[in-house]
Amino acid sequence: QVLLVESGGGLAQAGGSLRLSCAASGRAFSSYHMGWFRQAPGKEREFVAAIRRIVGDLSYADSVKGRFTISGDNAKNTVYLQMNSLKPEDTAVYYCAARSRVLFTTTPTAYEYWGQGTQVTVSS
Repeated sequence: QVLLVESGGGLAQAGGSLRLSCAASGRAFSSYHMGWFRQAPGKEREFVAAIRRIVGDLSYADSVKGRFTISGDNAKNTVYLQMNSLKPEDTAVYYCAARSRVLFTTTPTAYEYWGQGTQVTVSS
């Protein structure tokens, strides 16, 4: 089991940057597929980015490719999401999640463990 705690959200202007952190406690995050998801008001939760367990391959949603970067620090057992060139449509609650099964997926319901979420608001 793993406990996830996000931090780093806040208010940014369009074109600005924010870095989100997801601190994992319990098992090492490298044992899981680690994903960032987001949910805007009135919309379904959607995949943003992920690090695959063990091999560390990275995946991104098309909407954030080239602007967001996911990374992990094994020593701190923390996963980060660096968000650059922010747009108003990036406004959402951002969640960190972990999936323990072998098969990688970007489907939110397939992830067993979730953080509490952190609000990101981008003004135009």
